Amino acid sequence: MNPSERELLEKLDNLVLTASGDELLKIQEIDIQTQLDGVSFYDAFVNSTSLANQSIKQESRESQ
Repeated sequence: MNPSERELLEKLDNLVLTASGDELLKIQEIDIQTQLDGVSFYDAFVNSTSLANQSIKQESRESQ
């Protein structure tokens, strides 16, 4: 794993660890959908500029 991958993994870890209950539900929804698509949540996060540069809080507000 290269340094940029480690940085993104740490960012994802922090996103999950600091998420509220509602945010964790949103993360769970995204995780389920990515699994159904045959992709890991981490891969979807890393390959999505919009997810990697936003918090789940911002995602949740935009979707409402």
